[in-house]
Parts: sequence; C-alpha cells; structure tokens
Amino acid sequence: MQRYGGPCAAVLAILGMMVVLVIGPANADPSAEDIAPPLPVIVPTPSNWQPQFPFPYDQTRGSVTGAEINAEREMCQWYNAQYDTLLTQIDDLDVNLVRRNGDYNVAGNQQLAHAVSANIDRSVDFLAPRAQTLTVKPDSTGAMYFPLYQGESFYRLWQQLSNVSAGIKGRQPSWFYGPSLQHARRWGSKITHSHVCR
Repeated sequence: MQRYGGPCAAVLAILGMMVVLVIGPANADPSAEDIAPPLPVIVPTPSNWQPQFPFPYDQTRGSVTGAEINAEREMCQWYNAQYDTLLTQIDDLDVNLVRRNGDYNVAGNQQLAHAVSANIDRSVDFLAPRAQTLTVKPDSTGAMYFPLYQGESFYRLWQQLSNVSAGIKGRQPSWFYGPSLQHARRWGSKITHSHVCR
C-alpha cells in the first residue's frame, strides 16, 4: 500500500484550509443587516386608489371624510410596500430567539432585535397619525365601528405592531409578544383578503 506524503499532502492540507476560510463556518449566524436591513421611509405619492364601500359600508359612506380616505390611501401604500417584509423580519427574529432559548445576549440577537424594532417603529410612526384620523362611532348597541371599509383592520394592525415593538424592546421572549404578533397578522390578513389596497 502506497502512502502519500511530502508535497502532495502539503498541497491538500493548504487547499483544505482555503476552503474553510472561503466558505466559513457551516452554521454562522446571519447579521442583522442580512435579516433586517432598514426599511426605506415611505413618502406617500398621489395615486388613483379609491376606497371600497361593500355592504354594509355603503350605508356609512356619508360618514367617511376625505381625510380618512387619504389616510387609508397612504396606509395602503405602506402596506403594499413594506407589510410582508416587516412580518418576515419579525418572524426571522423569532426563529433566532427560539433557537437560542430566548436569549437576546447571544448570536447577535440584540443587534437583530434593535434592527427589527427600529423597522417596526418606523412603520408604527407612519401609521399612527393616519390610523388616528379614522372615525370610530358607536352603533345602536354601544359597540364601536369604523365607517370606512377596513379602517378597523388598519387601526388594529397599528395597535398590535406597537405592542410587538414594546415586547421586543423590553427583551421579552417571543411567546410574550407572540399574541400581539398573531393579532397583527390576523388584521393584516383581513386587509390582504379584502383587496382594499389594490
């Protein structure tokens, strides 16, 4: 049996080290920049978007103001541009936290949490004045309703995203802010399925 040694063994060893250096560790954690790059600032632009008034919202059409219509138009611009990306970033943070038993102090989780919460806050800051423009009225039973179609969905989405951000900034485990995230996802899903933002 012939043994390989000398120059061949040295070349193979060098090539092996180069592969490790080029590829890097197999399970290196991605950086916050990879998972949650800063979301761009949304600058609303004029569009031909129009609100919808399906039944029973056709009955409350007269209660909807021009300011509300403009607010929903602008929230739709944010929604179409950033909602899916933002939810993906939050989900990726959750995965990282779960893999590390909720520890913010390892694997760049604190840096990632900071990047994700900054993006949530940017979205919440955009949504807040618009969501607060929406009219909320009591009905005959005393329950509150929004005369603008999907106005409630945007309002509740804004509230729940605020809660998620507070949980992340408070370094809470994902199960703590998870219910707010699920509610945000539910309201976002209602917006998607209503086609109000097309």
